Amino acid sequence: MRINKYLSSLGVASRREVDRLVDEGLIKVNGEPATSGMKVSSEDEIEVRGKVIETSQEKKVYYILNKPKGVISAAKDDRGRRTVVDMIDTKQRIYPIGRLDFDTTGLILLTNDGELFNRIIHPRSTVYKSYFVVVKGEMEDTSLKKLAEGVELEDGRTLPAKVRLVKSSPRSTSLIIEIREGRNRQIRRMCSAVGHPVYDLKREKIGRLGIRDLAEGQYRELTDEEVRYLYSL
Repeated sequence: MRINKYLSSLGVASRREVDRLVDEGLIKVNGEPATSGMKVSSEDEIEVRGKVIETSQEKKVYYILNKPKGVISAAKDDRGRRTVVDMIDTKQRIYPIGRLDFDTTGLILLTNDGELFNRIIHPRSTVYKSYFVVVKGEMEDTSLKKLAEGVELEDGRTLPAKVRLVKSSPRSTSLIIEIREGRNRQIRRMCSAVGHPVYDLKREKIGRLGIRDLAEGQYRELTDEEVRYLYSL
């Protein structure tokens, strides 16, 4: 099996992260630096950052967390800030699927299942993520239409989005925005591009999977039905 898929299946990291570690020379196979795309098996001794990886299959675990503000969407942080992984009580080596900004709250999934990770974040993925957004000022129909049709950003035009007005006043506008891309700070940049900076941002759903009654900072394991649903996407 290719090394990125193999280590991903063991819950070491996502395929993309494994590729990065290989490129940086941080993975060795049988004492030699790994190469991109090389084939490995359970017979090989694999080191990641100098630590030998246990090749027995880990139990796959799946969590949904209602992320509060001030928490980093990463497995660890070089500056010592609290991460989403720190909030989950598990012995498994988990990592978040995708990211939420430092000041963004809401639904984030964590797992050690690299295959599911890749299904959800793959560029061809059609999974919509739904956000509740509060922006500055009263948003007019022309701006709503721009958000829905696509906004020109510095890294290219966004794909069409699903946009629904919740309420509006001269001071602020509340919206539901659904997108299937995962660009850095995308919702915030989209709204700023049409002249309405974001006050508050919360991810409420990935596909039909929602945070339901989870309070901020709370988490739970996904049900078998929810895992099957995510695999069907």
